[in-house]
Amino acid sequence: MSARPASVGSFLRQAPPDRLPEVVAEHLRTWFPVAGTEVLLSDLTLSSLWPVLEPETPPGSALEQRCFGSQQPVTDAALRRVLLPLATWGDRIGVLRVDLTEAPGHELVTELTGVADELALALRAADKDTDRYRQIVRRQRLTMAAELQWDLLPGRSLTGERFRLAGQLEPAYAMYGDHYDWAVTDDRLTLTVLNGQGDGIEAALLTTVAVNAMRNARRSGANIVEQAELASDAIYSRHGGTSHVATLLLEIDLSGGTVEAVDAGSPRALIAHEGDIRPVTLEQQLPLGMFGDSRYETQKFQLESGDRLLVVSDGVHAAAPGGKAAYGDSALLTALRRTRLQPPTEAVGTVIRALRDYHAGDDQEDDAVIVCLDWLRGTA
Repeated sequence: MSARPASVGSFLRQAPPDRLPEVVAEHLRTWFPVAGTEVLLSDLTLSSLWPVLEPETPPGSALEQRCFGSQQPVTDAALRRVLLPLATWGDRIGVLRVDLTEAPGHELVTELTGVADELALALRAADKDTDRYRQIVRRQRLTMAAELQWDLLPGRSLTGERFRLAGQLEPAYAMYGDHYDWAVTDDRLTLTVLNGQGDGIEAALLTTVAVNAMRNARRSGANIVEQAELASDAIYSRHGGTSHVATLLLEIDLSGGTVEAVDAGSPRALIAHEGDIRPVTLEQQLPLGMFGDSRYETQKFQLESGDRLLVVSDGVHAAAPGGKAAYGDSALLTALRRTRLQPPTEAVGTVIRALRDYHAGDDQEDDAVIVCLDWLRGTA
């Protein structure tokens, strides 16, 4: 056999966006001792993995889920199988399953990991140019509101040298205006959790205006006060004060842990550290869009190394199904304590599952957002 190409990346860049799994499968068959390949993508609820190459076959097993959750390669020597996480900048996409004709050695697994990394990057880039992968990950039809909000999300997780970040939005297929956004530039991480007033398409459109107004300001170099004020003006000019967006807007200094905040509504923040959980007390200002020419001020609080910052929408902390006490009164803290040893990507799912259990079969009356940030350390 001739020398193996250094990377599959050049082949993926030349391929049509909807044929990336086939390109990787052919590359592996040609250059590696491979008997079979499957690409599995996570569904919108992050609860199951679905095959792309053979979509009629069953979803991924517990072994694939273990790979997806741990974000580490998993080998099954008996089956001569290697499972590799597909992720870009910490945003989990799915799993690459490779069946080999020989036992998986360390060097081979390392090479296959490089192929998985190239595929994950290509899948993320191709997502806007083909519907194939989105058709796999949605297991039922989305409402129009949900379609708008999924397109608006930045991703489901993000990692950097000093932080790990994850968010989850529920219910996945029908939403009512809750949302989150984030962006990292240099040592600054901007994080927003929002709740557009109302439900259905009107709430989603309201949130879309707010998010894009804040992005427009942020990308022009504006600080979080200016971002909030531009979004408030945009909403007021459209609705004249009849609709508003509750927002918590944070800018985190990743080198020192200082957090500047604009609290304009119902999302709430908590800090967990070594089992202790405390609320972040901020002075609440008016929601975006209630009045013309609204002005906002920042408040500050400090993260310590190892702190976990959690932000939840009112669909989490204020949920009171069947006349129960609000979820945020005590059940939320119980759920958060269970996440102490979990990474943010798993912690958000734990809280959302506990919220579902709290509803005990009743439909959620509001959508729910939870965002989890681990600040790992300051500068050395």
